Amino acid sequence: MSPHNFEFHLPLSPEELLKSGGVNQYVVQEVLPIKHLPSQLKAFQSAFRAQGPLAILEHFDTIYSILHHFRSIEPGLKEDTLEFLKKVVSCHSQELSSLLDDAALSGSDRSAHLNALKMNCYALIRFLESLENMTSRTSLIDLDIGGKGKKARAKAALGFDWEEERQPVLQLLTQLLQLDIRHLWNHSVIEEEFVSLVTGCCYRLLENPTIGHQKNRSTKEAIAHLLGVALVRYNHMLSATVKIIQMLQHFEHLPSVLVTAVSLWVTDYGMKSIVGEIVREIGQKCAQELSRDTAGAKGFAVFLAELAERIPAVLMSSMCILLDHLDGENYMMRNAVLAAMAEMVLQVLNGDQLEESARETRDQFLDILQAHGHDVNSFVRSRVLQLFTRIVQQKALPLTRFQAVVALAVGRLADKSVLVCKNAIQLLASFLANNPFSCKLSDADLAGPLQKEIQKLQEMRAQRRTAAAPAALDPEEEWDAMLPELKSTLQQLLRLPQEEVDEQIADAETAEEVKGRIRQLLSKASYKQAIILTREATSRFQESEPFSHTEPEENGFLNLLGIIFKASTQGPHGDTDPELTGSKDSPSVPEPEGSQTNDELVKQEMLVQYLQDAYSFSQKITEAIGIISKMMYENTTTVVQEVIEFFVMVFQFGVPQALFGVRRMLPLIWSKEPGVREAVLNAYRQLYLSPKGDSARAKAQALIQNLSLLLVDASAGTIQCLEEILCEFVQKDEIKPAVIQLLWERATEKVPCSPLERCSSVMLLGTMARGKPEIVGSNLDTLVSIGLDEKFPQDYRLAQQVCLAIANISDRRKPSLGERHPPFRLPQEHRLFERLQEMVTKGFAHPDPLWIPFKEVAVTLTYQLAEGPEVICAHMLQGCAKQALEKLEENPTEACPKETAAPKLPTFLLMNLLSLAGDVALQQLVHLEQAVSGELGRRRVLREEQEHKTKGPKEKTTSSETTMEEELGLVGATADDTETELIRSICEKELLDGNQVLAAFVPLLLKVCNNPGSYSNPDLCAAASLALGKFCMISAPFCDSQLRLLFTMLEKSSLPTVRSNLMVVTGDLAIRFPNLVDPWTPHLYARLRDPAQQVRRTAGLVMTHLILKDMVKVKGQVSEMAVLLIDPVSQIAALAKNFFNELSHKGNAIYNLLPDIISRLSDPEGGVEEEPFHTIMKQLLSYITKDKQTESLVEKLCQRFRTARTERQYRDLAYCMSQLPLTERGLHKMLDNFECFGDKLVDESVFSVFLSIVGKLRRGAKPEGKAIIDEFEKKLRACHTRGMDGIEELETGQGGSQQALSAKKPSAVSRLQPLTSVDSDNDFVTPNPRRTKPRRPQTQQRKSQRKAKVVFSSDESSEDELSAEMTEEETPKKTTPIRRASGHRHRS
Repeated sequence: MSPHNFEFHLPLSPEELLKSGGVNQYVVQEVLPIKHLPSQLKAFQSAFRAQGPLAILEHFDTIYSILHHFRSIEPGLKEDTLEFLKKVVSCHSQELSSLLDDAALSGSDRSAHLNALKMNCYALIRFLESLENMTSRTSLIDLDIGGKGKKARAKAALGFDWEEERQPVLQLLTQLLQLDIRHLWNHSVIEEEFVSLVTGCCYRLLENPTIGHQKNRSTKEAIAHLLGVALVRYNHMLSATVKIIQMLQHFEHLPSVLVTAVSLWVTDYGMKSIVGEIVREIGQKCAQELSRDTAGAKGFAVFLAELAERIPAVLMSSMCILLDHLDGENYMMRNAVLAAMAEMVLQVLNGDQLEESARETRDQFLDILQAHGHDVNSFVRSRVLQLFTRIVQQKALPLTRFQAVVALAVGRLADKSVLVCKNAIQLLASFLANNPFSCKLSDADLAGPLQKEIQKLQEMRAQRRTAAAPAALDPEEEWDAMLPELKSTLQQLLRLPQEEVDEQIADAETAEEVKGRIRQLLSKASYKQAIILTREATSRFQESEPFSHTEPEENGFLNLLGIIFKASTQGPHGDTDPELTGSKDSPSVPEPEGSQTNDELVKQEMLVQYLQDAYSFSQKITEAIGIISKMMYENTTTVVQEVIEFFVMVFQFGVPQALFGVRRMLPLIWSKEPGVREAVLNAYRQLYLSPKGDSARAKAQALIQNLSLLLVDASAGTIQCLEEILCEFVQKDEIKPAVIQLLWERATEKVPCSPLERCSSVMLLGTMARGKPEIVGSNLDTLVSIGLDEKFPQDYRLAQQVCLAIANISDRRKPSLGERHPPFRLPQEHRLFERLQEMVTKGFAHPDPLWIPFKEVAVTLTYQLAEGPEVICAHMLQGCAKQALEKLEENPTEACPKETAAPKLPTFLLMNLLSLAGDVALQQLVHLEQAVSGELGRRRVLREEQEHKTKGPKEKTTSSETTMEEELGLVGATADDTETELIRSICEKELLDGNQVLAAFVPLLLKVCNNPGSYSNPDLCAAASLALGKFCMISAPFCDSQLRLLFTMLEKSSLPTVRSNLMVVTGDLAIRFPNLVDPWTPHLYARLRDPAQQVRRTAGLVMTHLILKDMVKVKGQVSEMAVLLIDPVSQIAALAKNFFNELSHKGNAIYNLLPDIISRLSDPEGGVEEEPFHTIMKQLLSYITKDKQTESLVEKLCQRFRTARTERQYRDLAYCMSQLPLTERGLHKMLDNFECFGDKLVDESVFSVFLSIVGKLRRGAKPEGKAIIDEFEKKLRACHTRGMDGIEELETGQGGSQQALSAKKPSAVSRLQPLTSVDSDNDFVTPNPRRTKPRRPQTQQRKSQRKAKVVFSSDESSEDELSAEMTEEETPKKTTPIRRASGHRHRS
């Protein structure tokens, strides 16, 4: 076919070029075989060199054949073809640039160049797409294979790196399109197919998932530029808009890529209108469609949010189109629109110089953001808080909105979503960091200046009124000035018919008040309103002056207005009203002085407003602190970290309440989460290790001062936590030597300091000694001289801290077996023990309350560090006892004249003596079981090693039996048992026998404890009970003999301190002698209901430890722990909640205990009230998360309705069912057991609870499950209105459906047959697991007859349900069920 006689039509598919089309349409003559292709390509190249780009007209079939056989040809041929096609198109582009300007171009030449252009572009673009498809397939294979060498495999498949070749091809096409090629077409109208050919390849390239990678950045830019030229020159906007919308819906990797392209078109090509087109298309998307198409909604959302970041000013003009999506169901679209608004506030609507319209738009956007802070979706609420955080950080939030947004953040702290709470904390932290008020935000510091400045403002206003009064214009002059305009207005109103206006005067308003309003309207030049109000007043107040003498004509009305104005401008004493005399009329005072006064007043008003805002902001932050501090122990690590960072920031801003939070985070140092522990360390590192100061010494002083503040009134737990933190810092050498040096100087009084500061310095040295014992060990004598020197009176507080500091130089743990060196001990003659013994014995006779805690640590330190500590402590006891006897002999029986009266000893001496004896007894036990036992073991191991070395080789092989025992570890275990038995024998037979020092105190101790009437002093009783408990720890026989006395005191003592002490004692005894204490366990549980909160708290702590460590069997009495959940003391309630949180991690413990807890708490005789019951059960049932547990509980609770006999119990059981996370299977269980509770639905409360269950089931129900829910609701309503007979009618109306409950007979049986006695202990006890026959289908199950005996379906559980049951040893064997209410009791 002659090149000038055909027309090349761009095909939709390559096969179309093989078919004969219209007249003169080009058709491929022959698809060449593969072997001829290299030679034909060379022929094409030769023709190109001779004819130029028009050679394609004769050799197009060669390129078509290469494309046809693309997958089969050699990589080298592909590379050669690509390079050649690039060369052809480039050459043609250069030729066209000169030809298109030639007006004399003939029609045939134009046609030839047009065909060549189409052929060249078609060939190059199809070749590009073929290469891209092959690369995509290779990358998909690489995803499966993985590993290295992906780029090498791709290069091997193609013969070259295609990723590097894409950009030049696209740039070549861009250069071609930039030419004015439309002149090649008739009427200069370029055909749509050609534009689609070029742009279509761009969109196909964008579909590649790797296009978003950084390595393909140049390709992305080239595609964007090519499409940009098509948009500008070839009217591609409509097609581009449709294509972009489609791609956003189907390719999740494209939003960011398309945002880059669109922003390029706007900035480089001026195509702002395409943004409006795209946004219009997105805005017209149906909300229901987006709720179904989540992938498309996500694409639109990401696109809009990122586009707003790039070109917010352009997008802002189209925002009104997107507002409808704020009311749509898809939360991602709401987030995107809100993010776009925030970007516009940040980048476009920011600053003080905004126009009025821009300010209104900004305020509207901020109003919308604030409103969506209460969105129903937690992700939207969270996003709003994040956006406000950015706005605050970039200082784009107007000051007038500070209080509102802070209030929003504080309110969101109580949000159910953890993510929202976390972002609310971040927002408040941003407010603090960027607040415009002050670097110190203390309520107390701000309240004083605020009151002072308010008073000053009031004085300035009073002075201004006083100064302005004589300078006011004369009322007559003012009236004359306004009269002409007032007359004109009145004439206009009189000529027009009277309009019906709303009443201007309230019913309760007086004539004087109306006159004041008329005067104000006249002074403001609101003449029309003044006339209308006066007209109404004349009809309302006809008997009041001056309205009673009004003439209807114009002059009379003007006179009335004049009287009102002139009279009202004068006060009751002739003073001028300050509101009329203002800036409107120039005052008679000199102008500069007046303006200066006004400026000062304005400044003062601004200052007061500033202080008021700062004070309000500080109050909001204080309110937030109280809420955030409660979130410090959340389960979510990220929230806890945010809380810690927040308190660090608040502390740095000087908010006084922040110290509470800083202290409260201390226990988190023991957290098992490394992130939380590290956050605490970082917080204290920021707060205390980086103090401000000009020198190292100044910084050290500031650090010590800050740490000392933490120790003020700190509990033992707080000090222990601080000790752990400081130990960590010391071990990492983060505490500077200057700090330790200054602490020693303060301790030795080289630097002047108060006794309290000296004591805190010793305490800090002691805590640091845990990390580095040499801090104290190298200065032991110095410490002894500091706190234990001879002086009177003794400072026992300092002496106690010195003892605690010295104790940190030794390891308190039990010595490990095989350790080479003996534990660190000091000789008995060491000055430390001499001073301790002397201070204890000398202080014994003086009634100092600090002596008791001091002698406790002194005894502990002696046993910890001394060789033969029992000798030293025996001397202490003997010395104190001797003083007591001497005092007894000195005290004649003066108080009692009877000769038979026994001599009396001062109470404090007896108390000190018993307390010291108790401490020595306990420490002697600890010494034997840890130090002595450990040392025996250490020496044994060393001895065995020595014997093993000295044995000959023959001796080693003689005893195979011994070797086997050693391998099994039996030798060491036997030896350990021998040592343990030795220690136990000493404790039980020797320590308390008649020859030992401790035994001498037992009769005295028992006498005090057995006679609380004679020895009634509270402190003495507390010391004696505690000492008795310590003595009981030594020996099992002695403990057994005194348990009755201990528990009698625990129950009957009138002193809360004694009961609290004994609760701790009995808890320790339960761990040491569990078999002895086990029968007394109910008495331990009983203390959980003690009237004293101190005892309840102690009992809660003790029982928590005993139960969680499995030292006490968890019985039905655990319901007493549940009652603590509603304790009025928040600390006790938190303790109980923590207990159940921990218990929920122990398998199925709570599940197995729940039936028994429900039975006890809803018992009419010993349970709790209804509201507290709901609170408790809501907490406990929240731990039931497994479906099988839920189903089992549903069945048990349904069966429980049969045995319940009071309306209160019906309501309690119904409430418990409503709190379970019910599923469809749970609903089936309820339907199976419907007759158990159907007759109780007559009660309105029970019925409403079951309706709420239906509502919960509907919310998460699948379409196929809604029919069952409807059936359940119909049964509920039928039973509610007509009792169980309603069910029979309902089933009859449904044609006897087999899925319904079997009608009359089973229900009659269930109502008439007697039930098993509920007094049986087997009620609500989870039975032992056993294998059962497989379940029958549900239809058969529902039809089956009910037996009279209550049998829980969970009792016959299949194998797959055994995971929700406890093992036999964990199962409570004795429970207290809900008792049947006696008929006599109800009648009475």
